[in-house]
Amino acid sequence: MSLAHPWLEQEPWPTAPLPRDELEKKIERILTLTNIAYIGTVKKDGSPIVSPLEFYIDGLQLYIFPQPNSPKVWAIRRDPRVSIAVANPMAGWACVMGCQIFGKATLLDVGTPEWEHGMKIFKWQASSSELGRPLKVPPQGQLARIDPERIVYTEHLMRKYGYAPRQIWHADQTETQVVPGGNV
Repeated sequence: MSLAHPWLEQEPWPTAPLPRDELEKKIERILTLTNIAYIGTVKKDGSPIVSPLEFYIDGLQLYIFPQPNSPKVWAIRRDPRVSIAVANPMAGWACVMGCQIFGKATLLDVGTPEWEHGMKIFKWQASSSELGRPLKVPPQGQLARIDPERIVYTEHLMRKYGYAPRQIWHADQTETQVVPGGNV
């Protein structure tokens, strides 16, 4: 038995869903704790590509600045479906926190209103400074916006308060779903 975290041993795990607005707050929180994620796309032959990337958010939308003509850009052009994993660095079950985002990527062309908006969200100045580029003019490459359709949020601390540790947000639904765990 864990003396520090006895709630981790509770089985079956709690199954209560969070209210949608609370889940959205938790998702936004994890998406602001880090700006590094892993994006999964599908190559032409059907095999997966997973690569790290820098991202910034506007609500639950993510903005990335992909390397021009990279495999992920070609994959997004062929099939805009993507999966993104974001995790808080952790040390044990008590602090597991992260989310998986499933959605569609849209490549935004330079100069369009969508690109202009995205460049206000994406913190390009830090990368430009690191690369020795001018800080007055943003890089002139395509930006990608990720529109989530489904987000699976995981946080084991929620078990302590009676909520399921894995909650599912859907863009087209108003209710939160949960994934049972433990010996359910």
